[in-house]
Amino acid sequence: MKQRLLSAALMSFALSLLMTCWVTWINLGWNPDFIRQWLSAFLLAWPAAAVIAFAIGPAIQKLSLSRLGTRVCFGSGYRRGCSEIKRG
Repeated sequence: MKQRLLSAALMSFALSLLMTCWVTWINLGWNPDFIRQWLSAFLLAWPAAAVIAFAIGPAIQKLSLSRLGTRVCFGSGYRRGCSEIKRG
């Protein structure tokens, strides 16, 4: 669970930071107030992106693995299990 939370937080941080910069620049161009506008957009986008990444991350991972036909392992210790995901 910790790894899933950290992964969602880091991925959403990076994507939100870069995408809000790009979209702010495309929409408004470079102006003296750019940094403030960009950071305002980022602060609105990051929490939403983090929740979305955490919520749909496992489904997206499962979908990508199923497209690749990859072996999936989950759990740890005695609860660890692996299964082959066939492409299809």
